[in-house]
Amino acid sequence: MSWNPALDPDCPTGDAVDSIETVIVPRARDLGGFEVRRALPAPRRQMVGPFIFFDQMGPAEFVTGQGIDVRPHPHIGLATVTYLHRGAIHHRDSLGTDQWIEPGAMNLMIAGHGITHSERMDGPVREKPQNLFGIQSWIALPKGAEDREAAFIHAPQADLPMMEGEGKLVRLIMGDAYGARAPVETPSEMFYLDAILEPGAGLPLPDNHEDRGAYVLEGMVTIAGQDFEAGQMMVFRPGDRVSMKAGPAGARVMLLGGETLEGNRYIWWNFVASSKERIEEAKEAWRAGDWQNGRFQLPPGDDAEFIPLPDK
Repeated sequence: MSWNPALDPDCPTGDAVDSIETVIVPRARDLGGFEVRRALPAPRRQMVGPFIFFDQMGPAEFVTGQGIDVRPHPHIGLATVTYLHRGAIHHRDSLGTDQWIEPGAMNLMIAGHGITHSERMDGPVREKPQNLFGIQSWIALPKGAEDREAAFIHAPQADLPMMEGEGKLVRLIMGDAYGARAPVETPSEMFYLDAILEPGAGLPLPDNHEDRGAYVLEGMVTIAGQDFEAGQMMVFRPGDRVSMKAGPAGARVMLLGGETLEGNRYIWWNFVASSKERIEEAKEAWRAGDWQNGRFQLPPGDDAEFIPLPDK
């Protein structure tokens, strides 16, 4: 796909900096030799569009024989989007999905009423050193879809629209932006983009979405004369025309947003819901551990262990 003319740089100046509503500095968490930086939810902002959880995984180096091992655990009321820049993760879920997640591919797991999955770096990948770097985000489901059936959709890198030109390389992971549409249907109206910018390249945000944010993954960008470095998320006011310009070393930025949902969501552990009652029901179902007849099952091929329900 050739470069869309709508992406010509048009960087605002002066008072236009007010279009930045919130700047979020992610909280770092050490998961035992593996660092995660969480931008959403934040104290001043629970969601950007339907995005309610946004984690930067790594970059992390694993020596031979090591890697992440996230045991089977449950989800309700959300969809996870796993998108890697480097490395590979082995996904298994209670639907029977057995999928290696690799760089540039879109992996959407819709939990709905309930799903269980594990995420590991196992098998042959442990026979050599590994590097892992990517983003895992959660999308809160609209109220009408909270109890839908679970699903898993994988879209390889080659199937995702790519827009290139004028120092920009932009991959549309989900939703629609700049006149293009990704192949996978989304639970609600949204957009999710991976943008690589050469030094000095300009990029406007999509202007057809209510809620919009940007996360600087690498390098630096300038918006209305203000610099934003790697590890910062900016959230913008609806309706404003906003553009960014890459710094002298270039930048890699994740753009995200979409339609706001009907009210806030409750979050407890791996559960997202529009009511506390839904979360309490899921807690009791996981605590019961009835893998044969209950609400949750363990993934085939990875059912020897699971993460117990937390005390708090």
